[in-house]
Amino acid sequence: MSDLVDDNAGVAPGRRRKAITVFITGVIAGVLSGAALGVMWWALAPRVSVVITPDRVFPESFQPQEYFAANIAFGAIGATAGVLMAIGLVSMRREHLLASLVAALASSVVGTCAMWWVGSHLGFVDLTNIDIPDSAVVDAPLEVTLPAMLLMWSLGSSLVILIMAIGDYLAQRRRKSNHSD
Repeated sequence: MSDLVDDNAGVAPGRRRKAITVFITGVIAGVLSGAALGVMWWALAPRVSVVITPDRVFPESFQPQEYFAANIAFGAIGATAGVLMAIGLVSMRREHLLASLVAALASSVVGTCAMWWVGSHLGFVDLTNIDIPDSAVVDAPLEVTLPAMLLMWSLGSSLVILIMAIGDYLAQRRRKSNHSD
């Protein structure tokens, strides 16, 4: 019965790639796109204004919407990147979704780290070592305050591959039921 279903059916010979190629492609694409998306996050996310005095640093006023908006921008960009990256990786290795999942998760780890690092280091201000005579109001460094936002790239990728795996499973069941008739 297992010989009735060909894992490579419908896949052009030139489209078959080894799992390691997909993994390396995913990691490289994750780093590069993560760095570019970090610049995008830095450009889109609002900043919190802080007051710097000689003895302390504190927010200018109650500003939870800026923190929230920065987190949502990071999460939305990460989820979108995860969906697009998973689609690209699955198109490279459609016949083995597990290899695509591993590559997508590796891509999400390095991509999220690169996105966070680039976005948080652009326009970085060392608030502890700043020397001012009175007080000043400056934009605080960009940061992710909701750790769950760091998982959005992984969740987007995993969801796409889960949907494709369910679709493949249902198509395989349909083919088996058609062959048994």
